[in-house]
This record gives sequence, structure tokens and C-alpha cells, in this order.
Amino acid sequence: MELNNIGQLSQVSQDGMDITVHLKQPFNASLAYKLSGGVTPTITLKVADNRIISPEQRAKAWILINEIAKWQGMRRDSKEVEELMKQLAMSEHAEITEHFSLSNCSVTVARLFIETLLTFCFENDVPFATKVWDAISNDYFAQKKCLEHRECVICRRRAQYAHVETVGMGMSRKKIDHSKHRFMALCAIHHSEQHTIGINTFISKYHIKPISLNYDELVKLGIMQRGNAYWFKEQQAEVMQHETDGN
Repeated sequence: MELNNIGQLSQVSQDGMDITVHLKQPFNASLAYKLSGGVTPTITLKVADNRIISPEQRAKAWILINEIAKWQGMRRDSKEVEELMKQLAMSEHAEITEHFSLSNCSVTVARLFIETLLTFCFENDVPFATKVWDAISNDYFAQKKCLEHRECVICRRRAQYAHVETVGMGMSRKKIDHSKHRFMALCAIHHSEQHTIGINTFISKYHIKPISLNYDELVKLGIMQRGNAYWFKEQQAEVMQHETDGN
């Protein structure tokens, strides 16, 4: 692993929150300061993903490529659409540094490529066949996109945010730390069904995997106000700091 041409890693060891990096040659401090513009240099440690794309990821990628191709009036397994989407993925994700193949790319590259495909489909209202949506709707990123675009995770009709864990009768949502809850996007019909048959039965029936959201995502979606999110975030940080000091 290269560190900006400053040195090559030989070994990394960890002790709690401390990481010790051993280099194969002496650290080039002068080059480090030159690259950092004279200020204290910072080094980012990245771990290479040597896992190979899974069959499930490959299938999802091709399902989405074929839906985009059909939407554009092109044939299935279109190499042109595949290539265009790969170029889009490389332009959107700095982690994808070179051209890749769906036969042997890493799990990380495959995940980012699928995210690019899903984003393109949502932003361009690419329709999905029911069986296609069933195959990808439980993907974390697909669930997240449903929340962002307010599309039902089951039928893609106009949706509202649904809590998995009950909020509590009469409780002000401004006083709730929504990061402790899981969410899914449901249309009025499916939201009503969820309350009628119960959340566990509902999740089991549709094989849904509701997702948690961080404070930035909750604010972006309008579920929490920025001030409330900031206050809860600060409280959480104080608790963590107290626990760290106690240890």
C-alpha cells in the first residue's frame, strides 16, 4: 500500500485507539511537508478490498443495467449501457480509480457501481418490473433512495416515512432522538397495512429490512430539525467521552 509516495507499508498494529504503522523504508518527512504545503501533514490509511464481487452483486448490477437499457429502448445485456454506467460510476466515486469488470472487481467497487445505477434510476424515474424491484428493494441503498425520493419500498407509489419502533402516543417528535429508530418508506396503503397486521408480521410478509439513519441524513430528509439533531449528537458525544474517560 502506498502512502502518497512517502513510504510503503510493511505492517500495521493496533492498541485500542492507537495505530502503529511500520514502513519498509525511512519516512520521507521533507516530502511529506512539501506535499502538505508546509503545514502539519496528515496521512490517510486505506485498506485495499481484495474480496471479489459476489454473484448476488453481479446479478443486481445486470438487472439494473437491463432496466436502464429497456428504458432507453436498447437491447438486454447492452455493453453500451454497461460502459456508460461504469464511466458515470468512476466520475462519481473517487474510490473507483480505474476501469473495472463485473467479472472480477472488488466487493466495494461493485457496491459503489450498484449505488450509481440505483441513483440514476431514481433520478430519472426509470421504471422497474415488479419482479425486478422485488430482487433489489431490500438493498440498503435502495431503501435509502426510497426514503430520499419518498417512494414506497414495496410498490414505489408516493410514500411517507414510517418508524419501525413505536414513537409513543402524545410524544413530541421534536424531543425524540430519531437516530435510535429504524425507518422505511411506505405509501398510505402499505403504511395502513403495517399498523393493521403489526410491524413484525408486515416486515416478515414483505421481507423488508428497515434502515437506521445518522443525524446528517435525518436532517437532510426533514425528519429532524438541525438544532435538535445537533443537540442529540452533542449529548451522545459527551456520553461516549465520559465512558472513555471512565475506562
